[in-house]
Amino acid sequence: MILVLGLVGFTMLMLVLEWIRADMVALLVVVTIGLTGLIPSDRVFNGFAGNAVIAIMAIMIMGEGLDRAGVLNLTAHFVMRMARGVESRLGVVINLVTSLFSAVIPSQALAALMIPVSSRLSARTGVPLSRLLLPMAFCILTATNTTLIANSPLIVLNDLIASANVNLPPGAHTIPKFGLFSVTPIGLTLALIGVLYFYLFGRKLLPGNEDEGQKVTPGRTESYFAETYGIGGETAELTVTAESPLVGMSIGEAEQLHDAPLILAIKSGNDARMAPPVDHVIWVGSVLGVLGPREQLNKFANNQLCRLSTQMRQLAELFNPTRAGISEVVIPPSSRFIKHTIGELRLRKRFGISVLAVTRGDQVFRDDVRGVSLRAGDTVVLHSHWRDLALAAEDKDLVVVTDIPKDEQRPGKIWQAVGFFVMAKGLALFTNLDLSVAMMTGAVAMLLTGVLSMDEAYKAINWKTIFVTACLIPLGWSMDSTGTAAWIAQEVLQNLGSAAPWVLQLCLAVLTLLFSQVMSNVGATVMMVPIAISVAIATGGNPSAYALIVAVSSSNTFLLSSGHPALMMITGPGGYHSRDFLRVGVPLTLLILVVTLIAINLMFH
Repeated sequence: MILVLGLVGFTMLMLVLEWIRADMVALLVVVTIGLTGLIPSDRVFNGFAGNAVIAIMAIMIMGEGLDRAGVLNLTAHFVMRMARGVESRLGVVINLVTSLFSAVIPSQALAALMIPVSSRLSARTGVPLSRLLLPMAFCILTATNTTLIANSPLIVLNDLIASANVNLPPGAHTIPKFGLFSVTPIGLTLALIGVLYFYLFGRKLLPGNEDEGQKVTPGRTESYFAETYGIGGETAELTVTAESPLVGMSIGEAEQLHDAPLILAIKSGNDARMAPPVDHVIWVGSVLGVLGPREQLNKFANNQLCRLSTQMRQLAELFNPTRAGISEVVIPPSSRFIKHTIGELRLRKRFGISVLAVTRGDQVFRDDVRGVSLRAGDTVVLHSHWRDLALAAEDKDLVVVTDIPKDEQRPGKIWQAVGFFVMAKGLALFTNLDLSVAMMTGAVAMLLTGVLSMDEAYKAINWKTIFVTACLIPLGWSMDSTGTAAWIAQEVLQNLGSAAPWVLQLCLAVLTLLFSQVMSNVGATVMMVPIAISVAIATGGNPSAYALIVAVSSSNTFLLSSGHPALMMITGPGGYHSRDFLRVGVPLTLLILVVTLIAINLMFH
């Protein structure tokens, strides 16, 4: 028990401080469990083969298939048609559609899919993106408990119940597992609360207070980047003459010159390329594609003895707006780019992408951007070919916020994608198949019919989420098998005395809520469910109700931007501050907490 408590404390501390990656922490925990024999060695890695993990993988693959088939594009068109440019209506439609998708697509993946959709709608209607993203992300979390398909804590819940059943005290009844739609009445109630909350109070709570009935015209993208990041001016061509001091310089050296514009492309001879690497050498006759204010470009051309042309002739194809341009991306919590500087990532050489700026909260980094070390939630401004950007985004190390043309979409496969997804849900609902088998059947069907390729399926899986989930499940098992959960429950009961059941439930819900603000919601669920079940058994309560209160409360993470990956991803694009999350999140947290307790007790009455 001491060892298990030590592992729980270590896990919580590391997930909060982030000294070690979350997936590495989970691996350390599961290996320690195996070495110390807390659970039998043949069960240590059973989490990787558990129904929960396989189901999550299959759902990630099917979510990618739906996106490749263009379901999200159709969603954007539908939202535009329904909203007709009116802000209040636009917010309601986005939140309703998001809530619907949240029942079947994991939260982080759905946020990554819906951010570009919201960006497109913002650009077309002129409604500020800050008034769309935060309600969208919060509605993802309020609606994620609608089914057992998309919410990792609910998927893990059945595995934890199965473990608890093995270690039940004599005479205790076996705890039944939850069905695919067992939680739907509660989830729908919470989803409706989220949509109504923003419809009634969003205008007062969200940043900015534009007239909600006003129709506004879209702003130009160039103006947005100029106002937000100071990236303004126009594109032009600089031809390097034989007398120019730039001859023999590298791109990196040229960019360090006083008043140097942004160098986005170069053509030497017949070779033209976007985002030349810093060690690329400039020669006589090289044509540089640059970006900057007209006055700055004229001054730089005069000082460096270059010919300036504001008409894009040599590089026109590279700067065609349908093929290339400026975009925003967000660094998700699972990105391998975190803690690396822009220079170390060599994005120009690897992907042909130029980094123009990085924003973090109120800070905008424009000077010496190569030295900026990236963090989760950073927004990065890029210039690139859309094709190169889409290629870089495939590894899930960055999420594209700007709506860009996607060559890889397969609209001809939309009916197969939707059909196989519905088939998988039907198998889970109307047959005795495990959720993992039902979901994987749909995923395999998408692969066989070419909705997405096998390589795309591998890239669709967030392996960090898989490892954290699979490795923390044995920690929950060890809390049961060693009696740690029962001991903690006994201590809780001694301190609370003869408190009413709703007081015990409230304490469990608040503890879970607080844990989930600073660590993964899966981790909070794994730690708290065994304790909740033990408390229920000791007090004669319904273990299913207590366990479900914990699992649902783990998604009640609205207070901090770091509380959930979906919230971290919208912070940069929406320009949100901590006070925005607190102002909007505190009332919603209390509301969801009260409704959760009432709804679950009514359901299990």
